[in-house]
Amino acid sequence: MSKITVVGSLSTDFVVNANKRPDIGETIIGENFTTTFGGKGANQAVAAARLGGTVSMIGTVGSDLFGKEIVSNLENNSINTTFVERVTQKPSGSAHITVVDGDNSIIYIPGANDEITEEQINLAQSRLESSDVVIIQNETPLNIIEQVIQTCYEKGIKTIYNPAPAKKIDRKLIEKVTYFTPNESEFKLLFPELSLSEGMAKYPNKLIVTMGSKGVYFNDGEKEVQVSSYKVKPLDTTGAGDTFNGAFGVALTSGLDMVSSIRFGNLAAALSIQKFGAQTGMPTLNELKESVYYEKEWDIK
Repeated sequence: MSKITVVGSLSTDFVVNANKRPDIGETIIGENFTTTFGGKGANQAVAAARLGGTVSMIGTVGSDLFGKEIVSNLENNSINTTFVERVTQKPSGSAHITVVDGDNSIIYIPGANDEITEEQINLAQSRLESSDVVIIQNETPLNIIEQVIQTCYEKGIKTIYNPAPAKKIDRKLIEKVTYFTPNESEFKLLFPELSLSEGMAKYPNKLIVTMGSKGVYFNDGEKEVQVSSYKVKPLDTTGAGDTFNGAFGVALTSGLDMVSSIRFGNLAAALSIQKFGAQTGMPTLNELKESVYYEKEWDIK
């Protein structure tokens, strides 16, 4: 089994479905309201665990009821929570999501997620060192991101850095990670001076750009490669990128090559957007294997 450690955010998602987004000063009637589990870190951990990874989570929640439920949800998904700490000074993180015609807009409030400390990462050093891959995102304070990447770089541990939401980072960080997985809009914000082709050529086999229905693009050192997405009708795209990153991590650490790992991630993401909610839609390995698109040569166990 793949040993995967995720360092990142944990939160509760408050999701509103509506047939339009309100204009400034306008009140409209929504269609539905749901509370689900979220946070990019937790989402990626759940995606990897459901696809067969042995997953540990490093993060911080509040001492409120939401924090208790977030930890219980991780454990219910067979995720090790030894290094998920609870703090009293801030509430658990939350995301407020509006879904219209299958597309989402999100306001994220970090809360307790900003309270993760360098000491906490130090205490989890042995867990990081025993991992096949460490996944990290941008819903974590920058000093923690830098510490985790530097530690993994020095120890030779593979990393997947999903720079979402986009924020300014030291370009030297990119040199130290194994895989860097922005979406198209994040790439443009992070590399305004580079075209997509120039960026991929600069970081071959490292920069992997997810582009929704257009598929995923990277440069293999000789040429640009497009890995097509699977054509499905989306119900809710929330968590699709997180599903891809978790699945990509499982596939890589199961011995699949880059293209096969991306295809595996694309299929997991395609299945996820056909159900409501970030984690609710994330498929299990059995569900993936039941898909007509599953490739037997992937041989994920």
